[in-house]
Amino acid sequence: MTENINPISIFHEWMIEAEAKETNDPTAMALATSTKDGFPSVRMVLLKKADEDGFVFYTNLGSRKALELTENPNAALCFHWKTLRKQVRVEGVVEAVSDAEADEYFQSRARVSRIGAWASKQSEEMEGRWELEKRVAEYTAKYAVGEVPRPEFWSGFRLKPRAIELWSDQKFRLHDRIVATMGDKGWDTKRLFP
Repeated sequence: MTENINPISIFHEWMIEAEAKETNDPTAMALATSTKDGFPSVRMVLLKKADEDGFVFYTNLGSRKALELTENPNAALCFHWKTLRKQVRVEGVVEAVSDAEADEYFQSRARVSRIGAWASKQSEEMEGRWELEKRVAEYTAKYAVGEVPRPEFWSGFRLKPRAIELWSDQKFRLHDRIVATMGDKGWDTKRLFP
């Protein structure tokens, strides 16, 4: 057992540092999912919100990741900030964000990104790049005036953490590792050998 810490607070401190020092996509995180029979896959996605309720990201609900999360809601995230020499691993269960939350985030996106959400049949095979470009042109014309509504097939997930590992590089490979697990009375923390 070690000192009681709130790993979400540490995460926010590290994220502020990453946003100041990382040259590219400080909110990038590896998202690991698996099929219902346990076959894993991992890809990079962007964190859009993190608080005591969890870590939020958005996607096309027809994408491989969304389908896997629907079949098996257990997932993991990994943030690695090379310039900071720090890493955060998160394990937990995902749940869908509310329609209101998805609508609010969708409307905050750039207009071209909202058009892109309509145009992309994410994870489906396409004949060529021209097919995507044609769909972008079609939806650009369709939504030439007014707001671009959120498609029903586009929303978000919140990973509710059961465990968070905070790792920071130290001299002589004697790294600092703290693991926090959610217990009945909040976060239980312990230090691990590197």
